[in-house]
Amino acid sequence: MTHLDKQLTSIDPVNVETMKPLVRRMFELVEPIGVIPYSADEPNEAMFALGFTNYWDTYFAGRAAPLGLAPAEVVDALFYNFAPGEVARHIPKVWRTTTPEAAIAARQMGCVKALRRILDHRVDSPAFARAAELLIKAATSAPWDGRPMYAALRAMSIPDDVVARLFHAASLLREHRGDGHIAALMIEGIGGLEAHVLVALEMDMPAEKFGRIHHLPAAQLAAVIDGMRDRGLIGDDGWLSEQGRVVKQRVESRTDDLAAKPYESLEPGELDELMATLEPLATLLLAAQDFG
Repeated sequence: MTHLDKQLTSIDPVNVETMKPLVRRMFELVEPIGVIPYSADEPNEAMFALGFTNYWDTYFAGRAAPLGLAPAEVVDALFYNFAPGEVARHIPKVWRTTTPEAAIAARQMGCVKALRRILDHRVDSPAFARAAELLIKAATSAPWDGRPMYAALRAMSIPDDVVARLFHAASLLREHRGDGHIAALMIEGIGGLEAHVLVALEMDMPAEKFGRIHHLPAAQLAAVIDGMRDRGLIGDDGWLSEQGRVVKQRVESRTDDLAAKPYESLEPGELDELMATLEPLATLLLAAQDFG
């Protein structure tokens, strides 16, 4: 039995079923904070000020910075869902423009600026400060075994600024969930590009139009889709088969299961308090999103 198998079989089934709706709801509330590097202008502007000239350089520099000067092969493995060669076009090239330390600082500065703009006076309230503390408590409570991206962020210092603390906590929880999501995909034998196809087709969107893979050469994307069709995940009509929907649901369900641990550190009253504070913030952040 592998370490991952032990981790999955050791989860209390009763606790998991009790936690599932809460974990999914927390994902919905935390994700708008965690995607600020990609949904607001200020983080990109801060990264461009370091000397970058295109978005994807800022993406790889910002997200990979906690890994230090890791080679492209390592970043590719940990990010999981980029086409062959995509990561290598940016790593290690980005480190000729800046350092991981400078990228971390710029990204954080830009994200704090964006959050302050969108949330305005709410970031100065006692409730906001309390939410930041509760989210940090949850985000730093989980084991990092088998969670390389989460572990890299855990090795960083927790910021003093209250808005930076909230963003750092959300980033920790996002990478913690992401590590678990990759494990869930691998259990089902779903590759990184195939995962994007599953998401697109579940949204009733042709894979060729989905943002993360629409740029791929037609032959490359067709080969991915053909392989999924051969395995019964996609029907002859080009949409998800019943088997494909079942697999996608299993991936999402297992991802929620594996994302539960941080929230077990909070008391029920603390979770209720945290969700009550985050709900209006998430609404504002979702309304302000601009993915271009």
